[in-house]
Amino acid sequence: MSALSEVTLPLAQRLWIYQRERFPVAKTALLVAVFSVASVNVSAFLAGRPLPSLPVYAVAFIVAFTIFLQLRACDEVKDADLDRRYRPELPVPRGLVDLRVIVGIGLAAVPLAAVAAAVLAPALLWLLALAWLWLGLMTVEFFAPEWLRARPFLYLVSHMMIMPLLDLFVTGCEWLTASGAPPEKLWLFLVLSFVNGCVIEIGRKMRAPENEREGVDTYSALLGPRRAAVLWCALLLAGFGLLLAVGSAVGAFYAVAIVGLLGLAVCLVSALLYVRAPTEGAERLVDAMAGLWVLICYGAAGFVPLFV
Repeated sequence: MSALSEVTLPLAQRLWIYQRERFPVAKTALLVAVFSVASVNVSAFLAGRPLPSLPVYAVAFIVAFTIFLQLRACDEVKDADLDRRYRPELPVPRGLVDLRVIVGIGLAAVPLAAVAAAVLAPALLWLLALAWLWLGLMTVEFFAPEWLRARPFLYLVSHMMIMPLLDLFVTGCEWLTASGAPPEKLWLFLVLSFVNGCVIEIGRKMRAPENEREGVDTYSALLGPRRAAVLWCALLLAGFGLLLAVGSAVGAFYAVAIVGLLGLAVCLVSALLYVRAPTEGAERLVDAMAGLWVLICYGAAGFVPLFV
């Protein structure tokens, strides 16, 4: 379908095309469900409490999904000029949907998340406000876009901080309603969330040389394929170490270690294949393994202890 004929479609159909290309709702909902349920479970495991009631999981999922949706909208805003210049095939710059529509959807989700959090525990609004404050700062790139983009690793750290802040809210649905204070070793899980955010971000920006594009920042272009792969592997190893620490804290060290080690091995093999031949296939494999690694971490920490 041509771009001209797309814009004549009803808005609902255009939004369906948009979500398919930029925010696949079904896939995202599944990933957010694993993320939110596992995080709530870990909070309970760390405190030695029984698992909470269904409303805790429901609010954690609703708010987490909302923030991921808003992350997509904020990315559209902060990357609007770059997309227009270098990626005109994307839905917003090619005119499929207006940027104001996407921003409007993100804003419309604000009361839904706020009401859900307030109904469960009004104090959760403080944690939600903290995540939204950071999300807003990310959108304006901390009021220093050129300075920040010239420092890609600081850019990475500043933007991935949204992950532990989101996880602080999600785990807070359990610990704030149960005791009012976070478990002593929750920080290990929050740092793991940050590291895994970096694993995802770097993994999706390791490209085959023929897929590098002007104006699109990637770590393979910045560091070269080999050094980018080494950095990715270092983050995987850091994540594995943190996963072991979380596994020990929840009383399932060996079971978590086995699951994590299998996932780590698969990811390291994919990195080796990419280094040997950074082809488009190897690029897609690394991207897929980055997502798999994060699922394995949350699955191991949040579900394996149920069976130990």
